[in-house]
Amino acid sequence: MGSYATVGAVDADASNVFYDAALAEIGWSSHAAFPGWRAYSEGGTGDGFVLWVCQPFDGEAATPGNGAMIGFMAGSPAEVDAFYSTAIANGGSDDGAPGPRPHYGPNWYAAYLRDPSGNKIAVVHNG
Repeated sequence: MGSYATVGAVDADASNVFYDAALAEIGWSSHAAFPGWRAYSEGGTGDGFVLWVCQPFDGEAATPGNGAMIGFMAGSPAEVDAFYSTAIANGGSDDGAPGPRPHYGPNWYAAYLRDPSGNKIAVVHNG
């Protein structure tokens, strides 16, 4: 396995609905699953960076990390908009609507949101 990140899921089913829908907007899909766990990658191949969405192994409640954020690159501002809209429609919450972020660079267009468990997600086009 290569590089990966995990985010905790309070409700695995709700998190899977959220990630299945939102990540599809940027060409990602699940490539592995077992009870309480699901893995996502670009094209659903399992190659490259992998995001695991899971119930914590220790059985304790999942909580978002303070200062932690997972960022996904999008191919266009329209993909950022679609990801954000789909994520909000599937249980996500707003943490920064889509738009230019010139303080990060002249071509930075991004949206920030929270998944159903409160994990912070960014989707960015830098072109």
